[in-house]
Amino acid sequence: MGVTGVTLSLARRAERFPDRTAVVDISERRLYAPAETVHEDRVSYGELSTIATRTAERLSALDIAPGDTVCLVTRNRVASLALFFACRRLGVTFAPISHLLTPATVERPFDVLEPDIVVAEAAQRDLVRSIPFDRSVTLEELTDADRSSVAFDGEATGDRPLLALHGDAGRPVAGYAADTIERNCVTSVVAWGVAANDTVPLVTPLSAADGLVRVALSVLYVGGTLLLDRAFDPGDAATAIDREGATLLPGRERALRDIAAESGFETAADSIERAICGVPVDDDVVAAYRDRGVPVARVYGRLECPTALGQRFETAGTPAEIDVDGTGVGRPVPDCRARLVDDEGATFEGAGEGRLRLSGSVVADGYLQGTGTRDGNWYEPADVERAERDEGGDRGRFLDGWFDTGERFYRDDDGNYHPG
Repeated sequence: MGVTGVTLSLARRAERFPDRTAVVDISERRLYAPAETVHEDRVSYGELSTIATRTAERLSALDIAPGDTVCLVTRNRVASLALFFACRRLGVTFAPISHLLTPATVERPFDVLEPDIVVAEAAQRDLVRSIPFDRSVTLEELTDADRSSVAFDGEATGDRPLLALHGDAGRPVAGYAADTIERNCVTSVVAWGVAANDTVPLVTPLSAADGLVRVALSVLYVGGTLLLDRAFDPGDAATAIDREGATLLPGRERALRDIAAESGFETAADSIERAICGVPVDDDVVAAYRDRGVPVARVYGRLECPTALGQRFETAGTPAEIDVDGTGVGRPVPDCRARLVDDEGATFEGAGEGRLRLSGSVVADGYLQGTGTRDGNWYEPADVERAERDEGGDRGRFLDGWFDTGERFYRDDDGNYHPG
């Protein structure tokens, strides 16, 4: 943790290539537009940086200052990315809240985050009413708010996380420092050759670790182009892939399966050079892409580590990857260490089955606690009681510099990991 790395700066990218397209918003303008209808609103790096600056100035006018927390409740929007970079410039924690939470579960992340303001899409007003918090502003109201001049130094001090992400059921909440996010971006570059000439559709919510960190921020980090749809539709995705010549397709099994089932997939697949699919993934999904000459790399990640294990392409853009059988997910990615422990917690080498533990600069800095954040004690102590841990799903534990996933994996003689 510590000072924000300047290489994460959107402003620096805007200075280098202001006119390069950062995001193509393919969202339908009408709610009930025909299937496979997309619109192309292009946002350059210069324009995205300007939006982020103006957003930061409006937040400042609302008395948001370093050390505060801003929650966002919306679907995928350009404004979401701008708000992330605005928070970075202000030294504020950005916490995207999934619009897929229910009125019963949406309270969970707020119990931990204790935000200073909630920014919400007007379409999520019913969900926002369930939030136990009374200081909120819509994206439209934020756009119309007064602006306050701010001197941006791009630095965040102490243990304050830049990003807070919650689990599928609203808990737990993991915190990421700016340099941890940056290392995750570098990992995507090294592992799968994400580059400035890549055009990448976003088929995962920006409120999820694999959507925001693994895909969106990594693409912007290298100066690539992101295809953004407010709500995922496989027909629209296939149309946009074809029209924009998308080169890399990352996503979860269901999204890749649905895209492959579209009538326009055969044409769309012509531009795709490689795909990345989160496990578990059935062989038939992988085969659908490989039959079209698109290599597919499996990847494993979690809320606490967006990318931990994965197959790596031999060379970026070539139709070959290091392969394992249908149950394998590959080896630890750069900047991530993995080990297996037995039922007694002892680490062992070589082939065998055990509980997976992860460490390295791509792993989250810890779980955020519900109290004490106002005095700088952001993270739970390592020996915190686990009374609530099973309520939100397969929550693991940060312990002695490692994250214990609680999940069982088998490691073969070649060092490849297979989910248990």
